[in-house]
Amino acid sequence: MFTRRGFLKQTPLALAVVHAIHRTLWSYQDSGRSSPPPLNRAPRMMQEFLVAQERRIGEARTARIRALRTAEDARAYVEEVRARIRDVFGPLPPKTPLNPRITGVLHRDTYRVEKLLFESRPGFWVTANLYVPEGRTERMPGIIGTCGHSTNGKAADAYQSFAQGLARQGYVVLIYDPIGQGERFQYPGEEGKSTVGPGVREHLVAGNQQLLVGEFFGTWRAWDGIRALDYLLSRPEVDSEQIGVTGNSGGGTMTTWLAALESRWAMAAPSCFVTSFIVNAENELPQDIEQCPPGALAAGLDHEDFLAALAPKPVIILAKEKDYFDVRGTMAAYRRLKHLYTLLGAAENIALFIGPGYHGYTRENREAMYRWFNRATGKKLSGEEPPLQLEKEENLWCTPRGQAVLAGSRTVFSFTREKAEALRRGRQPVSGAKLQQAIQIVLNPGPVQKNPRYRILRMLRRGHPLPYTVPYLIEVEPGIHAWVYRLFPERHYSRPPAQPPRALLYVAHQSADEELRTQHWLREMVRGSANDLAIYACDLRGLGESRPQTCTPGDWNAPYGSDYFYASHSLMLGRPYAGQRLRDLLTVIGWLESIGHHECHLVACGWGAIIAAFAAVLSPFCRPVTLKYPLTSFHDVATSERYAWPLSCLPPGILLHFDLPDCYRALKPRGLIILDPVGADGVPM
Repeated sequence: MFTRRGFLKQTPLALAVVHAIHRTLWSYQDSGRSSPPPLNRAPRMMQEFLVAQERRIGEARTARIRALRTAEDARAYVEEVRARIRDVFGPLPPKTPLNPRITGVLHRDTYRVEKLLFESRPGFWVTANLYVPEGRTERMPGIIGTCGHSTNGKAADAYQSFAQGLARQGYVVLIYDPIGQGERFQYPGEEGKSTVGPGVREHLVAGNQQLLVGEFFGTWRAWDGIRALDYLLSRPEVDSEQIGVTGNSGGGTMTTWLAALESRWAMAAPSCFVTSFIVNAENELPQDIEQCPPGALAAGLDHEDFLAALAPKPVIILAKEKDYFDVRGTMAAYRRLKHLYTLLGAAENIALFIGPGYHGYTRENREAMYRWFNRATGKKLSGEEPPLQLEKEENLWCTPRGQAVLAGSRTVFSFTREKAEALRRGRQPVSGAKLQQAIQIVLNPGPVQKNPRYRILRMLRRGHPLPYTVPYLIEVEPGIHAWVYRLFPERHYSRPPAQPPRALLYVAHQSADEELRTQHWLREMVRGSANDLAIYACDLRGLGESRPQTCTPGDWNAPYGSDYFYASHSLMLGRPYAGQRLRDLLTVIGWLESIGHHECHLVACGWGAIIAAFAAVLSPFCRPVTLKYPLTSFHDVATSERYAWPLSCLPPGILLHFDLPDCYRALKPRGLIILDPVGADGVPM
């Protein structure tokens, strides 16, 4: 990594500018003056842009399904979605020995519970309970149970209930803990509790980071289910022709993904998940990273396509009337599947049950599942849930202390770090045209206008380093504007003058307005440069003036906040959020050229420094380049168990191709200065 001292020696800038830039905290310590809240005049821009994109995709795929007229059409559609899903989830890993171990057995009145450990990957343990009916000599149907976002995983009341309820009706049930839940916390403390938060938090910490090395957390989650099926089929009690899968919420997600990725199922019953990516977008409903397959929307897929991949086998969609998963989307998905199944001559094999009440695998939904599976397997049972006797969580533990990692299992992070290290060893430095091409491939910014349309808004007086500020809205693509401020020493209302011929463009970390008012180093830089340079500052999409007030109003950068929401949907659209912001910046740079500036001193901070590094490599117009609080490398994030950088800053698969130090080396001859580089933890080094 280039050091501050070394770079200042090699690439001197005007002394007044250099001395004006001094170390401040990564937390952006305020200057002490009282100031108004940051400007935020386009809080719905990202939401309406996202909805417009996803509606176009949804309308196209709905028209495609409606156009199916024959059984041959339907079979061709099923094959299409199977192929697209395989591409989205990527190649599955090789099957390695499961090394199963039974660590204990509970004997109950009509069944026993075997406490099971197996390795879905070498050294990566899955904790599971196998419910086996007693006193039966015939082979029995088998069910894989997948859990929703319960802290205690397989031991949660609803999930014990469906496993026990099925076992009492003559099914062999294998229910396993998801990664980050039950006995599979990836970040456990010595007392066995998650140190980052169970479920959602663990999924995001492990899953967001995986994207850097080209992995998808949903594939990892689904692979556990596939290997669970491998184990279930090894049991002599199980009828291999009558295997089903069910789960609720996050388990409904896994049931849906598994229906598409595995052909050995005879039946499926996802609960409280199936609706539509598009409806979730419209309703501002964030989803875990494993629920957002990269490129799924770009491939024209929606929730029901993953169930269509199992057609014409029996599938029932279970929903709840008062669920946050919009039942309108569920009903629309069912209608489209009904059309497909009807063409395949199996209209009776697709069903929808909407239970009363709120999100959850309640008795009503469980009984609808029992009836469906009994029908599919030919059992002459009513489907009414038998009396249950739930176990204490500790009774179901497969490990001595209730945590697989504390008993010796590897973590998801250990695999991510291992792959990142292997990629770095095998990756050669990238430069020149190859680096530019790699940035285009990974970031996918799309076409950039060199002479974009722009609007001129009313002049501001906000306490910026120069007295007057004029906002310009640069049209990047339909529905998206980059907000650019031009700072003036005197009143100005019209188009920006081309003088001085050289510009300084500041790319904000999170808010150009706020940072121009509160950051000492930036204020001094602007004042020291104002006589020689035209001063601009910009907010890229989803930041500053267009910071969304959706999902979690007032907490846009929370783990499940707006910044994550648009980043996760951008992944599914095949347009990384960082790549969209790169398009914004390249358009702004092109605009500066189009209005007559000859060169641009590009200055950026924090999140903006990542985008600025990419843009400067692609645009020779940027000279010199100053980066304040830039990330040292994505390798540092991939190899750090804890990190502070959000999903919106993490380009998927980047470490398969290049890393930030490649960009820094490429910019060194153009006068790159790196000031206070920041590591994975977000703390200046």
